[in-house]
Amino acid sequence: MASRSGPQVVFEDSFPTMLERLGEEGFMRELCNGFRLLKDEKREVITFESLKRNSAMLGLQGMSDEELRCMVREGDLDGDGCLSEMEFCTLMFRLSPALMQVSKELLQEASKQLAS
Repeated sequence: MASRSGPQVVFEDSFPTMLERLGEEGFMRELCNGFRLLKDEKREVITFESLKRNSAMLGLQGMSDEELRCMVREGDLDGDGCLSEMEFCTLMFRLSPALMQVSKELLQEASKQLAS
């Protein structure tokens, strides 16, 4: 869910609650469902145009074209100008401070186990 606070868009981080309620597999299924809602049906990726067309589903209808382009650029890891399903899921994790903290802790734990 997003809301405007002056010139910035503020996101409410509901992912931790979703993860707790749905479990890991259910949460990933929901992220994939979100991707399918936003993707361009012909290209099978999220483009600026498909994001703009479907942004109201995310509560982002008030965002400017430049803000939407910025979202695509932020998640575009391979430089093709759009978001694959993997790039979208990665971006969603990066936008959630709580999920990033959990990921960091899991990585540190795995590193410790490998070092022992």
